Amino acid sequence: MQVAHPLIAAGVVDHSAFRASTATSARRLHHTVRAMLTLTFGSASEQERTLAGIRAIHARVHGTTREATGRFPAGTTYSAEDPSLVGWVHITLLESALVAYDALVAPLSHAERDAYCRETAWVALALGARDEDVPRTWDAVVANVRRMSASGTLAVGADARAVARALIDTRLSWLLPCSRWANVRLTTGWLPPDLRAQYGLDWNDRRARQRQWIVSGLRGLRRALPARLFLWRSARGSQATRGNGPRGTVAT
Repeated sequence: MQVAHPLIAAGVVDHSAFRASTATSARRLHHTVRAMLTLTFGSASEQERTLAGIRAIHARVHGTTREATGRFPAGTTYSAEDPSLVGWVHITLLESALVAYDALVAPLSHAERDAYCRETAWVALALGARDEDVPRTWDAVVANVRRMSASGTLAVGADARAVARALIDTRLSWLLPCSRWANVRLTTGWLPPDLRAQYGLDWNDRRARQRQWIVSGLRGLRRALPARLFLWRSARGSQATRGNGPRGTVAT
């Protein structure tokens, strides 16, 4: 959903090397996870260093689109420092994290969803999002996604499809048997139907049942495993415990 925004997709394709090799994919994943854990559980100074690193990366990500996609003509300029793009990235991360937590860990109350939105807002603001674009409630997240979908801004072009192929057919799939199969079912099933169609991803009742089997299996596996296996080390000393609220979303 995030890279269905043509300007974000162009930035990822032009400036990210995660598709280059298995080693590059692994390094990118490691750096991303480390950054997210620091922003969630790190000290104030560790969080600021991480934010400074992200801002430095954003400063280098700018350019122009190569082809027309949706309402954006070829040659449209983009920048990772654009407040509207930072805001959309934040909204998609909120939406995806809460949908995944609800499905794979435990259902969240409306109050817990709102708390997660409020407690993560500072990250988007620190990275340059406009205050009015950063939702503090789950209802605001849902409304923002609907508004963006209805605006005609989202359009899946060649760049978005290239990123989608790389994420689904990740070079790390060989490390976990059946991971691609599960990844396709979860990702496809959680996408809004219109974007699913634009990406050309098939969906039917059989795949919906398979997704539910995966969800049930992962939830059961998580309940059976000890905390040292399903929680990141930095989360074990925090309030993130089995079945707890949204703070554990990033950690699990």
